Amino acid sequence: MTARRVGRRGRGRNQPGTPPGTIAIDPQARPPAITVMAFGPDGLVERTCSDIGEAAALRATHAVTWVDVDGLGDEQVLSALQQAFGLHPLALEDVVGRHQRPKLEVYGDHIFLPLRMFRAGDGLEDEQLSLFLGPGYVLSLQERYGDCLDPVRENLREGRGCLREHGADFLAYTLLDAVVDQVFPLLEGYDERIERLEDQVFSATGTRPLQDLQRTRHELALLRRAIWPLRELAARLQREDTPLVTAPTRTYLRDTYDHVIQQLDLIEGQRELVGSLLETLLTILSNRLNQTMKVLTIIGTIFIPLGVVAGVYGMNFDTEASPWNMPELGWAFGYPFVLALMASVAGGLLLYFWRRGWLGRG
Repeated sequence: MTARRVGRRGRGRNQPGTPPGTIAIDPQARPPAITVMAFGPDGLVERTCSDIGEAAALRATHAVTWVDVDGLGDEQVLSALQQAFGLHPLALEDVVGRHQRPKLEVYGDHIFLPLRMFRAGDGLEDEQLSLFLGPGYVLSLQERYGDCLDPVRENLREGRGCLREHGADFLAYTLLDAVVDQVFPLLEGYDERIERLEDQVFSATGTRPLQDLQRTRHELALLRRAIWPLRELAARLQREDTPLVTAPTRTYLRDTYDHVIQQLDLIEGQRELVGSLLETLLTILSNRLNQTMKVLTIIGTIFIPLGVVAGVYGMNFDTEASPWNMPELGWAFGYPFVLALMASVAGGLLLYFWRRGWLGRG
């Protein structure tokens, strides 16, 4: 395998025409930190390793070995990982690609599962978590430090549950279940956000609710794209004809499948509600615009006849040349008469608009 560094715009993707199995290392990727948890019914060994060889050595002395690699910035570490565990080059290419949708790939003696992890900050951030399940081992690789797998680590350290009693397939199920369950708190947060947005839609006068609704709809769409393939992934794991997944683990996978279905139902409901709020907000903004245009139209309608009157009496024809040339210009009450005429026209129009119901209640 060869390592190819790509620019910022092509980060995480191979250039067109690149041979299959080529690793495209991101120049900004963090250096890998390798943590190994090797365990069995008798106990647990946890170490921070400096190379893959040290991690692979623990595999020979324990029933299950979990190698966790945080950071994908070293091509030599990835090559050593491939050689030590016999990983398929295409799977490793997808690991550093970081744009994979969740799927299930079976490569002979190991299974490859790229997943999406989410964290809520200023916006919704997603990250690829790549899992490899093989005989007696599980590999997890991710681009950044920190994940949602700490509860699994604590259960292993404290010996809670039956995790140490099962094989590598049950550990892989537990990691998959942790990735799925981390979405539930996010969805609860979206429920609270949508309630706040609903209040803002009917009270705010600016465009901020519109921006928040658009962002929420985009984030829910991102969640849906990541969770939807998990339904097929969990179903395939239950029925896949491979000795890597045992019958007891297949039973537990039904629970993960059920959680995925629940999340999809919640997301669909939230997306429909956000879409309804968006339509309602656009209708409210349109009505406010119509009200503004109505007021401006009324004002313009009132001033049109006033402009005609002012234009007529602003022509200044000479009254001495003809008695028909603006006789009011020489009249002592000409100016008050014109003002009264303008006021009468404006008042008559306002009364007409009011009776038609265009000004308050008619």
